[in-house]
Amino acid sequence: MPGTPLDRDSIGHMIENVPPLLEHFLSLEAQLQPNGFDMTVQEVAKLSNPGAVGAADADRVLSDTETMSFDADGWLKLEPGPYLITFNEVVNLPLDVMALGRPRSSLLRSGVAIHTAVWDAGYHGRSQALLVVYHPGGYRVQRDARLMQLVFFQMETAASRGYQGRFQSENI
Repeated sequence: MPGTPLDRDSIGHMIENVPPLLEHFLSLEAQLQPNGFDMTVQEVAKLSNPGAVGAADADRVLSDTETMSFDADGWLKLEPGPYLITFNEVVNLPLDVMALGRPRSSLLRSGVAIHTAVWDAGYHGRSQALLVVYHPGGYRVQRDARLMQLVFFQMETAASRGYQGRFQSENI
């Protein structure tokens, strides 16, 4: 039914499309959920300076980042604060599907949150999100861990124009 979230079977069928809804995932069986798809961490970066947003796009400045290195076992120890995470998966949204990202509940139960924006219809790229460690003792995360569930929504009407912003085809 248009205007509703996609279920596991619908997402699975869309992964078989050309282009696939999602690609470069690690395990379809582990990541495909009843109401979404678990996104896995490829890279974690520290924000090294402040950004800015103005009324015009020309006045928008992104924070610089410094990629962190996983240890020999693939783990990172994160101190309290914000981090930019890049996911392994590439998202290819058709014009009649949009998505929202939600943190996995085990993060929330440990004092960690993920903040995201909207995945607009027509977006294509390897997405990023903000991971914030609120727990004063920090948090550990392993490369390829499932951190966020992407929930897809079939739109009642396809967008007449897909996403055209600066993050189209990001991190590919």
